[in-house]
Amino acid sequence: MTALRQRKGSRGKELFSPAAEVQPQQPNCCPDHRPEKRLHGDWSWGAIIWMSIGWSVSVGLGLLCCIYVATLHENDLWFSNIKEVEREISFRTECGLYYSYYKQMLQAPSIHEGLKELIHDNLTESRRTINLLQRMNIYQEVLLSILYRLLPIQSYLEPVYFYIYTVFSLQAVYVIALYLTAWLLSGSWLAGALTGVWYILNRVDTTRVEFTISLRENWSLPFLALQVSTITCYLRPQLTALQQKVMVWLMYVTTFCFCLTWQFNQFILLIQALTIYTLDCADFLTTTQVTTLYLVQVCGLLSVWLLQFCNSMILGSLVLSFIVATLFVRHCQSGLKTGSLLIRLGKLLLHSTMVLLLTITINYLAKKALQLRSDEHIFKFIKSKFALGPTRDFDAGLYLCEEAFGLLPLDTLERLAGTLLLYPYILTLLLLSGMLAVTALQNLRPKGGSPEERKGAGEGQLVTLRPDLAYNLLHTLFFGLLAFTTMRMKYIWTGHMCAVAAYGVCGTELWTLLLNTLRCNTKVLLRLVRYAIPLFMIGCLYYKFWPKLMEELSELREFYDPDTVELMTWISTKTPKQAVFAGSMQLLAGIKLCTGRVLTNHPHYEDKDLRERTRQVYQVYARRSPEEVHDVLRAAGADYVVLENSICYERRHSRGCRLRDLLDLANGHIMDGPGENDPDLVPATHPRFCEAIKTDPAAYTALFTRTFQNKTFHVYRLKKKRKKSAKSSSEPSVTQ
Repeated sequence: MTALRQRKGSRGKELFSPAAEVQPQQPNCCPDHRPEKRLHGDWSWGAIIWMSIGWSVSVGLGLLCCIYVATLHENDLWFSNIKEVEREISFRTECGLYYSYYKQMLQAPSIHEGLKELIHDNLTESRRTINLLQRMNIYQEVLLSILYRLLPIQSYLEPVYFYIYTVFSLQAVYVIALYLTAWLLSGSWLAGALTGVWYILNRVDTTRVEFTISLRENWSLPFLALQVSTITCYLRPQLTALQQKVMVWLMYVTTFCFCLTWQFNQFILLIQALTIYTLDCADFLTTTQVTTLYLVQVCGLLSVWLLQFCNSMILGSLVLSFIVATLFVRHCQSGLKTGSLLIRLGKLLLHSTMVLLLTITINYLAKKALQLRSDEHIFKFIKSKFALGPTRDFDAGLYLCEEAFGLLPLDTLERLAGTLLLYPYILTLLLLSGMLAVTALQNLRPKGGSPEERKGAGEGQLVTLRPDLAYNLLHTLFFGLLAFTTMRMKYIWTGHMCAVAAYGVCGTELWTLLLNTLRCNTKVLLRLVRYAIPLFMIGCLYYKFWPKLMEELSELREFYDPDTVELMTWISTKTPKQAVFAGSMQLLAGIKLCTGRVLTNHPHYEDKDLRERTRQVYQVYARRSPEEVHDVLRAAGADYVVLENSICYERRHSRGCRLRDLLDLANGHIMDGPGENDPDLVPATHPRFCEAIKTDPAAYTALFTRTFQNKTFHVYRLKKKRKKSAKSSSEPSVTQ
């Protein structure tokens, strides 16, 4: 197992301005507020200097975050000092698989040959030729490898550093995007500064890039944050036609980049589409805005579909079915936004029911036509998680038993509260949610028929909520619910949470309500608290956490995993280059990266045939006869199988969640150890394969030969079965 230990020693022209004040119409606090000033900004010398400082702070905080996570990565692994094989082993699980394609592209004779190898790959899955650019989201590895070849940096920057520095640089982009969102919402770059500080201080809950560098979300979330910033700007009032066009193009580019870099893009965009749908139903957005936002999503997905060689999983996605259904039903129901309040609510209920039914129908027909079953495991997981389906499904069990796919732990909220983030966030949510509900009811009330009556109704509204605020509120609410149900998704929520909380501290709504309650609301006092409070909070956070950050950065560890290093060295030197290895998904990803050997299965789980093969290969940890296991491995083309003690004798998970338990349940066998079993489970007729083979009984040695072992791993070579007609006791031949 990989471990970290303490070091024994060390060696060695502008279209818009975020700084422009964006405030709701409140004459008591901003009587001199003018729309044209809000749109074009204040171009006095003082305002220019103030805005320049704001942009400088955003870049500074982004670079600080980038350097911070890069330093943590170096300090945890001593990355600059360890051997190349140790560096590659440090790319854990699927991260190693993705990085291996970057390495493969660099080792190819030319860019053209490298692309050809990826399009016709027969190393990732034995006995199969697959198109990796279609199956996986690895265009970022392809682009980086091409850049590394073309740029004059080979002499002073190693390929691995070019890769990891690029990922760490995206963290700077992420912080800047969150900074801009907070700035746009509040009209003060101090909100952006507070956002950046909170993001860095809550690193444990906002990112895990320092130890999962190649993970797809580390590439995609910065682009999602940029997309949210562009949507926020697009929904600002009184943009010119040119500004709107620029925002639409930026939304498309960021959506495209986000979709291209993460296979779960369709589910994130589905939640975003639900946000747009909700705002449309409550009359927060114009028809043009709604249609534009939907079409941006569709164009982004279809562009990725083309680049991924017409990947059917995209066409069969729920988000595309939902958008098509929404636009079609919206077009058919022309009188949706007319009538009294009760009539409109009834129409909305009918409208939503029709959209839901049509979405399910379109998605079902699309998957039938495309014969799409690649995303079945995700829906099985959702059904099992909410007790809507069987709980013995092996694929669903793999997800349900991982902590990352469980509920959000309560200690997460304790950590967020410790950095003063949670309290202003909750207050902001409560205030904005109330304003959203009141504004929605006001929007749904019948308006007068004449323009004068409609204008009078609008002016009579007691509460108004800007569309950009409404969008960000629903965004954080929906993704917050997702984070609470699936812990892994908290990284989408917590970053945006920082921006929303910072808006609450630096925006006008919260302070106007408080000052009005205290009957002391003046323009001077409002401006004072909007600037003094965030500065005071930043000062408190600096005083409390700066020493802790310095202490954290002073802790020096080093990578230590001698057993895995020994295994990889043995495979590289003692096995044929075309040898096929079977084993756990996580380990095989490392074997692919470190040795270049052929795999039977791997961690990229978005393929039905691969999932079935993985379940079959994992029978080495089930109670199966040696003949059954040998046949399964031979059918997958395996020459060697690697058994891990950490899986065979697993103690990390509780009973019912160990891999061997999941296999026993799927096979209908009683689980190991004390505890209850379902009445329909039966005892197995064979011992557990991974345990029995180590005792070298004749039935096992006739089919498997141990070729390597250490404290963690046992490697066996598969022999060829004797022919049924042959009864002699001669030694069977061995596959090299």
